[in-house]
Amino acid sequence: MVKRTEVLLIGGRSGVGKSAVGQEVAALLREADVAHAMIEGDLLDQVYPAPPEDPRRTEITRANLAALWSTYAVLGHHRLIYTNTVSVLEAQMLTGALDAPGPVRVTAVLLTAGDAAVEERLRGRERGSELELHLRRSAYAARRLDAQAPEGTVRVATDGRGVREVAAGVAALTGWLG
Repeated sequence: MVKRTEVLLIGGRSGVGKSAVGQEVAALLREADVAHAMIEGDLLDQVYPAPPEDPRRTEITRANLAALWSTYAVLGHHRLIYTNTVSVLEAQMLTGALDAPGPVRVTAVLLTAGDAAVEERLRGRERGSELELHLRRSAYAARRLDAQAPEGTVRVATDGRGVREVAAGVAALTGWLG
């Protein structure tokens, strides 16, 4: 029997904690012996030249996600944690790339944080020349996501909270832990 495909989309501006929360959700699932796969969506379209706003990036993301997921699905996986800034805005494209047999159950989570918390986090992690670019893009993404996140997207604040605490709340939204 084929199990229904279920996807946890974790979106949010740069510096909000998407990757850390996704990794911690995965750790909680491992601790509970719950099968799953995790894909860091930011890595699926890292190609140059193709500016971030280039529409071909969406096709690159879709094709790479389809290729990765097909491998995981052959292994019997039906739960996916997917992190990417705009994942909650692209749920239809992302779930379509999975080529699942039947409807896909999506839990869409938008992590939020204020400018001060995000700047502190980005200053702590960005060691190269693009800090200012990340700060500007993060602020733009925060406004866009706030305005365009679809109905049903659950907003979870990360300001002043530990990664494990946020991840536990996000994992609970999926129902995967029983």
